[in-house]
Amino acid sequence: ANNNKALLPTAVNRASKVIYITYLIAALDITWLFLQFSITPYLARRLGFDTIWFGYLQTTVGVIQLLGGPIYGRFADVFGARAALSVSCLASVVYFLLLTVADNTFMLFVHKLPAVFMHGLPGAQMVVADLSENEKRADALGKLGLCFGIGMIAGSSLGGTLSTRFGEKFAASFAAVGSFVSLLLVLNFIPKQTKIQTMPESNKKGSSNSVFNVGEITRLMKFPGVAKTFTVKIISGLPAGIFQVMFSIIAMNFFQLKAEQNGYLMAYFGIVQMVIQGAVIGRLTSRFSEYSLLLLSVGISSLVGLAQAMMTNVFHFCLIVIPMMFSLSVFNVITDSMLTKSVSPSETGTMLGLCASVQSLLRTVGPTFGGFLYETYGVPSFGYIQCVINAAVFSLLLATGGRSQPHRP
Repeated sequence: ANNNKALLPTAVNRASKVIYITYLIAALDITWLFLQFSITPYLARRLGFDTIWFGYLQTTVGVIQLLGGPIYGRFADVFGARAALSVSCLASVVYFLLLTVADNTFMLFVHKLPAVFMHGLPGAQMVVADLSENEKRADALGKLGLCFGIGMIAGSSLGGTLSTRFGEKFAASFAAVGSFVSLLLVLNFIPKQTKIQTMPESNKKGSSNSVFNVGEITRLMKFPGVAKTFTVKIISGLPAGIFQVMFSIIAMNFFQLKAEQNGYLMAYFGIVQMVIQGAVIGRLTSRFSEYSLLLLSVGISSLVGLAQAMMTNVFHFCLIVIPMMFSLSVFNVITDSMLTKSVSPSETGTMLGLCASVQSLLRTVGPTFGGFLYETYGVPSFGYIQCVINAAVFSLLLATGGRSQPHRP
């Protein structure tokens, strides 16, 4: 017994080290992602894309990642988080190499294909969820948002600067090299298996261990509270998802920003998110219930929508960013935490893959619907829709109460 007590701190320290390395990998992955966000809209415009066609391009990415998300999560549960993260980093290398040769419309679409395997942030969430204690999971997942902010700042600044001074091809090549560095970090520092329970409980009942077992993926939706939380995640997140997908177009056309200025604005987003994720969310989760924080995030999101509908310039938007990033950060962390607590430790990867597919679903319907709204009704329409939908979700959550609490089978 004494030996076990002596080994426990060592195991905790080892887990903490892996989590910190995972934070670094996540920050790098987001850096390369936002570097791409800083150059693709301008490359697309140079190739003759209008708002509608850019929406089709974004929809293509959403569909690809929508299909890949649940399978990626299941892959992580079966083969381990290191294998899943390695596949994601390798896909990123191919993705950016294809971007360097994308000099026509066809190649711009083709370079999006490797995105089916690009789920670096969900992969990092899987490692953190596996190695963090249940009561500290929301805080640990929230720290990944801090990495998101760092990556947003670094990627946006790098993307705008590199593409302006050296061209889009150089910026894409830089991201390809960076993704390869991320791959080396994964192979050298992430253990092959991060789960406490290496054998899924479902396998004990004779279920298939196949990555493509749709039944094993959809079965999780039947657990108590999961369907309700997923519905809220989709409906409440839809308006904000549409605005995020269309923001690069809004920045160019509505705010009249150049690539470098857009990079600075995205860096500002990152700073705000870093403060919220690093200094605010952990304290909130230790003092308030997850259901209360879910209500708070949805309510603030409704008010943010109203403010977006009335903004007229980039200064107004910079003021709105603070409550907007707060509501988005709290909403995403809390819903992910609630959903992973609803399933066994051996199935958190599949659940986080489904969570990632929600974001992909928003990116699938968002660009086409957002392009229509932008061309027909203008930027204020995004805010009004967000206000109305989130007000309705807030009212329903308030009426139903917190009866559907997360339950671990």
